[in-house]
Amino acid sequence: MTAEPTVTELFNLQGRVALVTGAAGYLGTAFATALAEAGASVVVASSSDRDRAQALADRLPSPHGASHFSVLLDQMEEASCESGFAAAVEQAGRVDILVNNGHEGCGRDLTQVTHAEFARHQQNNAGYFVLARLLHAHVTAAGRAGSVILVGSMYGQVGSYPDTYDGVCAASPVSYHALKGGVIHMTRHLAVYWAKDGVRVNCLSPGPFPNGEKVAPELVRRLNKKSPMGRMGSPHELKGALLFLASDAASYVTGQNLTVDGGWTAW
Repeated sequence: MTAEPTVTELFNLQGRVALVTGAAGYLGTAFATALAEAGASVVVASSSDRDRAQALADRLPSPHGASHFSVLLDQMEEASCESGFAAAVEQAGRVDILVNNGHEGCGRDLTQVTHAEFARHQQNNAGYFVLARLLHAHVTAAGRAGSVILVGSMYGQVGSYPDTYDGVCAASPVSYHALKGGVIHMTRHLAVYWAKDGVRVNCLSPGPFPNGEKVAPELVRRLNKKSPMGRMGSPHELKGALLFLASDAASYVTGQNLTVDGGWTAW
């Protein structure tokens, strides 16, 4: 029998490599930082801006001397998923943790969105799947365990309040709700197939985390009224949940959706 691991050991990611798509974005930066703070080497993936990705990699913390890297990876294109993942392995030597966070948005609501726009939005999910399958094949070929974290949303679980958006901006896109609901259920499906291989698949679903630089103050005020906590979330409030799912602290957790929403879905 081995000694029971301590909490510090369970959350320690030293020696592991995490690939984070959309890592230089509003929430992605918090994800990449959390993994680096826990000791992981982080591969910062961007769909189009390698310089921005490398700038984040250069400023990530390295408490145990880990190196950080950057790659171009657009989850909307299969070839880019494959080349980006291969580049991550080439630079870092391996990938143990995948955070599917990259997202190409669709700002058109249910009254305006076209068939083509709706269909393209769902390609985000196809990219999430392709990347998850690449991680699975990579770690199983090496005889290692792996962790896949897909980023969902509270809006993959509940509808939005029409009065929140009325007169301020377009309604929350129907294609986004369909996308994130699919993310959550794909998590369950992959988890049950890959559990025997030591690859855990979980979903992290943020609630209201609007970027104050891009969202109208009136929308934030209305969203605050819908939240039991009466406020929006800050990106750092997702770091603990992400680290839990990525680390050995969640070694017996797979197929789950961890919602961090200030109580929004508890009403």
